[in-house]
Amino acid sequence: MKTHVKKGDQVQIITGGVAIKGKTGTVLAVNAKKGTVIVGGTRTVVKATRKSEANPDGGLLAQDAPVSISNVKKLG
Repeated sequence: MKTHVKKGDQVQIITGGVAIKGKTGTVLAVNAKKGTVIVGGTRTVVKATRKSEANPDGGLLAQDAPVSISNVKKLG
């Protein structure tokens, strides 16, 4: 699937819930196969993680969640 945005582009979210609609940010990753992009600082979700060697404390971890590529508009 051809995409209109790439990593590093400034984009605005044009549709979605009240919490993310209208927010702007930089594209961190593009998944053309799934048709999604990860925009930094726009859609953050909290994941609960178990203790492991990589994360000895465990607990809550905030991550940027993907947004459909059709819901973003390239700026500039």
